[in-house]
Amino acid sequence: MNLYAIKAIYKFEMARTGRTLMQSIASPVLSTSLYFVVFGAAIGSRMGEIDGVSYGAFIIPGLIMLSLLNESISNSSFGIYMPQFTGTIYEILSAPISWIEILIGFVGAAATKSVILGVLILLTARLFVDYDVAHPLYMFCFLVLTALTFSLFGFILGVWADSFEQLQIVPMMIVTPLTFLGGAFYSISMLPPLWQKVTLFNPVVYLISGFRWSFYGIADVNVMTSLVMILVFMLLCLGVIGWIFKSGYRLKS
Repeated sequence: MNLYAIKAIYKFEMARTGRTLMQSIASPVLSTSLYFVVFGAAIGSRMGEIDGVSYGAFIIPGLIMLSLLNESISNSSFGIYMPQFTGTIYEILSAPISWIEILIGFVGAAATKSVILGVLILLTARLFVDYDVAHPLYMFCFLVLTALTFSLFGFILGVWADSFEQLQIVPMMIVTPLTFLGGAFYSISMLPPLWQKVTLFNPVVYLISGFRWSFYGIADVNVMTSLVMILVFMLLCLGVIGWIFKSGYRLKS
């Protein structure tokens, strides 16, 4: 394992965050804070509890997950897209390092930035809403696993994208709607029976449900099912990335 190469890629990607603090950290935290103000403090104070949890506290896991998914995808996809765009990807591919080491460097940095962002949003939420974390270790595990999985997914999108516009298609047109419809602002048990079954086809439901369980001990689906779904998606992403490097898809052409 070439730790020097991993460290070099990791430090380069993390340094980019320092140059774009307003875009990569401040903007997501500010946007999520507005959700806390509007839905948590203003609207939430006029709504009843959901499963014994105040509405403002209930939406915290969903809002963190919304930012975590989008930022994990964006950080990772942009990180691998830029070397392709500038042509420096060939220097990386010709270096004496394996694709696993390349992946650890890029995805590790993207996931680290996303976890930092998630923790900052969690701390910011305390300014607006009172909440408890029933299972802090599980909460952190879900946070890290989700960040890693969607950073892997973002890596795939970054290789696939032909332009900066394509980098935004999946986060804006697919991931964000799925998150809003995945129980970020409500429990799927509040839906009619038919729509409850339809919602279960939304993979984000399992992420939000498992993450919310780590806070309040309540979940729309079984916690182990949520964990299995994350791990299965992670393995699928790893399989696709392995094929990309083996075949050279969009990396060597």
